[in-house]
Amino acid sequence: MELLKNKVEETSKKITQYGYQEGAGMTRLLYTEEWLAAQNTFLDLFEKNGLQAYSDDVGNVYGRLEGREYPDQVIMSGSHIDTVVNGGNLDGQFGIEAAFIALQYLKDKHGSPKRTLEVVSLAEEEGSRFPYVFWGSKNIVGIADNEAVKGLTDNKGVNFVDAMRECGFDFATDRTVRKDIKAFIELHIEQGKVLETEGKQLGVVTSIAGQRRYNITLKGEANHAGTTPMGYRKDTVYAFSKICSQSIDKAKAEGDPLVLTFGKVVPKPNTVNVVPGETLFSMDCRHTDKDKLISFSNQMVEDMKQICAEMEIEIDVDLWMDEEPIPMDPTLVDLIDTTFEAKGANYRRMHSGAGHDSQIFAPRIPTGMIFIPSVAGISHNPAEHTDISDLTVGVEALINVLYELAYK
Repeated sequence: MELLKNKVEETSKKITQYGYQEGAGMTRLLYTEEWLAAQNTFLDLFEKNGLQAYSDDVGNVYGRLEGREYPDQVIMSGSHIDTVVNGGNLDGQFGIEAAFIALQYLKDKHGSPKRTLEVVSLAEEEGSRFPYVFWGSKNIVGIADNEAVKGLTDNKGVNFVDAMRECGFDFATDRTVRKDIKAFIELHIEQGKVLETEGKQLGVVTSIAGQRRYNITLKGEANHAGTTPMGYRKDTVYAFSKICSQSIDKAKAEGDPLVLTFGKVVPKPNTVNVVPGETLFSMDCRHTDKDKLISFSNQMVEDMKQICAEMEIEIDVDLWMDEEPIPMDPTLVDLIDTTFEAKGANYRRMHSGAGHDSQIFAPRIPTGMIFIPSVAGISHNPAEHTDISDLTVGVEALINVLYELAYK
């Protein structure tokens, strides 16, 4: 336990330096200097610790421990290296670190596995720099939409393709989908407070909630704040406030596991003495049931249109992310459950409300997820934290699961 604890602290220190600012948390966005430094550091760590280190065309990074009997049967583990803006250093990053430490441990203790083990540091998952998510995992399974990213720019006007090429990467030249990955296991912080509240150290994820994300623009009329009577206004912030209040009330009435969030609001011209003539906002809706997710979010959009019609305000709705709920592989869920039970682990089964790369792998590759607690359920925040004892338990759990899959 102490050896693993030291490895966790040592590895985290090496990777966290890239993108971390005291008081501002972690910002490591796709194809930035910090992102490239972190990926190169993982390549160096993999190589120095006896793994075959390599990267693919788009920047996913791998460390491979060749199987002695079935080298073409790959058991893969890892997560994403990118972060949100001003986030923490555990979301994504710890899953890569844990997989790396697990491979090191298994190699040193048991030698070469029967099946090949691979740790992967996925290029991108969050969509924080460009409005496209799961770029890393989508490239691995062959569903990345190259045309969709060619016109994308970040908030500084930098083009996606230019940023990618500046880091030395490009679109995949070989679009052949990997057929050798027989299982993908992702260890991740929960990003919620279920495990902490219930006093559990581990979660066996059974499914990932579906997500629908929207960018919505309201267009009214900008006008003088002093000379425009209240009855004459086409105030888009007022329209947004009605939309937000009504929608949240309906989401609360619907109850768990549905969640609804208005996370971004940009009024224009955003000036104290002007009636806001335009407001851009986001809506994020999630549920573990596909039909309920679709019906509820569709109803919210219809409600918005009704409110705007009554206020003579134009509305434009862009559904830019539509991910179905994804179940984890039942056989892997049972294997993880059985492994935890045999080791006397303190755990529970649960679903994930957050999206993960596992939802991209799962429809195509047998996939399982393991959760460890998040203190106070905080994530996507500089205060994101998990106790070192729980991080170490997570690594131990991953070691046990990978042993069952690769050595037996």
